[in-house]
Amino acid sequence: MDTSNPAVFVNAELLKLHIGRKIRAVFQVTKSDGGVVTGKSTDEQELTVHGLPKVPLMNFVEVIGIAESNKIINVEHSTDFGNTFDAQSYNQLCQLANGEFKSIFL
Repeated sequence: MDTSNPAVFVNAELLKLHIGRKIRAVFQVTKSDGGVVTGKSTDEQELTVHGLPKVPLMNFVEVIGIAESNKIINVEHSTDFGNTFDAQSYNQLCQLANGEFKSIFL
């Protein structure tokens, strides 16, 4: 397993701190238009994701990719989590992974 370039756990609020870096985020798909998908992050903000394969509306998707801006992610890998996911717990994980317990995650 390659650990030289880990993906940071982020929500939309934390995305802006990691522009240009590899990130990991979960969002719920609200609109899909050819390889560009719009969705709601686990902290209730809108994200745009480029390069995501077709995913059903309202499904939760984890993406690993590069944060292009504070609202745009270019996807390298994705996992469809279906339409049930605990977004609140994931959001808390993002806070921990970027705060007090950052050293454990990076």
